[in-house]
Amino acid sequence: MTEENWNRVHPVSPFVRGWVLVAGAIYIYVQNVLNSAIDGHVNSNIFALPTEVLWPVVGIAAALLTVIVGGFYLSWRFTQYQVTDEHVRVRTGVLFRQNRQARIDRVQAIDIVQPLLARIFGLAELKFEVADSGDSAMSLSYLKYKDAQALRSAILTRAAGLRNQTTTPAPSPDATLAANETGAASSYSLENPLTEPVPETVVATTPVGRLIGSSLLNSTLLTVVGAIAVPFIVAGVWLNEPITLVALVPAGLSAGALLWSELNKGFAFTASSTPDGLRLKYGLTDTSHQTIPPGRIQAIRVESPWLWRLFGWHRITANVAGYGLDNAVQRSVLLRVGTLDDVYAVLPIVLPDPGTENPRAVLEKGLQEVPAEDGSDFTQTPRRAAWLSPLTYKRQGYLSTDTSIVIRGGRLNRHVTYVPHERTQGVLLQQGPIARRVGVADVELASTMGMVRARVKQMDVKDARHLFLMQADKAATARRLHDRNLWLIEEQHHE
Repeated sequence: MTEENWNRVHPVSPFVRGWVLVAGAIYIYVQNVLNSAIDGHVNSNIFALPTEVLWPVVGIAAALLTVIVGGFYLSWRFTQYQVTDEHVRVRTGVLFRQNRQARIDRVQAIDIVQPLLARIFGLAELKFEVADSGDSAMSLSYLKYKDAQALRSAILTRAAGLRNQTTTPAPSPDATLAANETGAASSYSLENPLTEPVPETVVATTPVGRLIGSSLLNSTLLTVVGAIAVPFIVAGVWLNEPITLVALVPAGLSAGALLWSELNKGFAFTASSTPDGLRLKYGLTDTSHQTIPPGRIQAIRVESPWLWRLFGWHRITANVAGYGLDNAVQRSVLLRVGTLDDVYAVLPIVLPDPGTENPRAVLEKGLQEVPAEDGSDFTQTPRRAAWLSPLTYKRQGYLSTDTSIVIRGGRLNRHVTYVPHERTQGVLLQQGPIARRVGVADVELASTMGMVRARVKQMDVKDARHLFLMQADKAATARRLHDRNLWLIEEQHHE
């Protein structure tokens, strides 16, 4: 591994990462002094202590401060990163050295995260998502926000297959300082230099009023409140014991936590179109900036919860390669809450070619309350299987286009799922004993871990077998013809 072109993170980074340690040390020290003062062992004014007591106290505090500052300095000194044409490398550790690297061609996405304290200092953390890693492969914290933007753009550009087509910005002061100290050239002067932040076009936003309304109408929130509060209210009225209303406190705390989580995560949500893909920005206390390249999206779902439909609101979620199930809950929302026009603005970015001449009609048909004999292009659950899913059988069906398969379902929470053929990782045909008696079967399309499950339910056996064979063939063909990993090169070839 070459020792050239290594850079250091911002000098304030160790404090931003370890502020809890500082706060904890101060808390313990102050608590001990106050406890001693309350017990009458020492005067509450520490400066009025006898000299033989004061100096040891000051000495211990100074030693503790020296250890913390020294640890922060060593942590900064031994944290370095390097960007080459093939890899991103990060090495950390003082006593126990750790070297991590990610191949640029395997980078699925790069997020910029700004916790509250980091935002105060104008810093940001880069989180790298790599194929098959499950969790974040590695993180780089912290850089100046503008430097983090430039570094993200450079890495995503290289991951997309475009090299030597970038402009060279002025080197950052931090990078130049690090290069001077190590006697090596900065990574900002690589053969393939960093790019300036790419332009963004905002396509959808979530106003605060809409966010509050959608959070209050969240089905999970209403379920928690109902499951905890209603039984105690009924019991209190039935037994004529108002004291049982105290039990509503847990319901209030749970509802408050869920409501705060929704508001905190969805505050100032903005979706933008960039050459790198879909860029998302959101968060109140912790601000996150996601860039999701189109080739990393494995499955997309547009859903319309029943209470949201009163206001025409929708949500878009996706399975993104590299995120894993835990990260998917937080970072797979492509549109938190928006109108149908917002959906139409976001979908073409993540699904550039839906494979049909009228994609809007397909989406609207998929979200509508459609009778079984609607005559649409969707292949549907046969009427004889209605008793298996009396509420949803009319909406269960699929449509295969030139580029993807479209699955509709749900009654209270209506949803339409898109799976590009080249992103189908497997096809599973399932039939239980009851379904076998009715003559229906399910077909599930395997995808990466995430919130979207692509499952066509209770199709006629003949239709299910046709879908199974057809989708396996289309997926294999599409994978040979389309490689969306180098998406920018592919787009240039089409021009």
